[in-house]
Amino acid sequence: MQRLQLVLLSFFCITSLPFFSWSILNPQDINFDQSKNYEGSSDLVDLQYHMGPVLASPINLYIIWYGHWNPNHQSTIRDFIYSISSSTNPAAPFPSVSDWWQTVRLYTDQTGSNITSSISLAGEFHDSKYSHGTYLSRLSIQSVIKTAAMSYPIPLPLNPHNGLYLVLTSSDVKVQDFCRAVCGFHYFTFPSVVGVTAPYAWIGHSGDQCPGMCAYPFAWPGYSGKPPSDGGGRGGSIMRPPNGDAGTDGMISVIAHELAEVSSNPLVNAWYAGDDPTAPTEIADLCLGVYGSGGGGGYVGKVNRDSNGIGFNLNGIKGRKFMVQWVWNPVKRRCFGPNALD
Repeated sequence: MQRLQLVLLSFFCITSLPFFSWSILNPQDINFDQSKNYEGSSDLVDLQYHMGPVLASPINLYIIWYGHWNPNHQSTIRDFIYSISSSTNPAAPFPSVSDWWQTVRLYTDQTGSNITSSISLAGEFHDSKYSHGTYLSRLSIQSVIKTAAMSYPIPLPLNPHNGLYLVLTSSDVKVQDFCRAVCGFHYFTFPSVVGVTAPYAWIGHSGDQCPGMCAYPFAWPGYSGKPPSDGGGRGGSIMRPPNGDAGTDGMISVIAHELAEVSSNPLVNAWYAGDDPTAPTEIADLCLGVYGSGGGGGYVGKVNRDSNGIGFNLNGIKGRKFMVQWVWNPVKRRCFGPNALD
């Protein structure tokens, strides 16, 4: 996948820095009437380990809610986060979000330590006053993190040891390249901006801006004509979101995408394909748009879809259902998820 680069002033010098992104799949480039298995090819994918760390220690996740958020949408996102750890009780039925994370856990560091199975929601900060305005540049996402860490009277802790920061912007916040080129990205903070080096990810809520771009398969761009077939003889209809909001349900898959990649490549020197570390193809990039067996070429794959048109492929806590893209399995050498038919 091609990556966009942004020239920024770093704490050392002026340099070109990448922000590794969930890039938009252009519907105009897709042939939708294909049922062939496009789940990746071991002959074409050269995913390599570059000796850097993965997030092997239990993760303390800190969410920054930037802008005005619907509490119901926040609850959906929290329940997805809670669903990741295998220690969650009671466990969700198979195939679950925790089962999906087991593929991410297959990635190791140079000591043989796997990515952690534990992601705990350790803190939240509500930036409802838009501390940095309603338009954010990519670099200013780090300033949002700093504001949360400097807030009074209850700041978020700065945790460079096992902290991971998730900046989620509400549907009225515009972010550089959002909707035009990306739906989310991950990188690491600069000590000159935040005070420490720690991994973070940003994801935007596309509901009022570009659901057809960032909430697929629950929305479809109006300029792209008729929606694709779902593979079951029902063409021209969009899947209904399992939690009732296309922007939020679409955002869940982007959050999953970025969590998988920031865990396997937190400092941009661990797991990726390609020779250029400034433009890597990461473990979720390889499976963009694939949610089930046979997926690819614009077809999401074999997923559950009930009589009301609600689509999902994973189970979560509290009876939640989610639609989450697959990631690259380094053992099977193809895209894979727990709902796979083979």
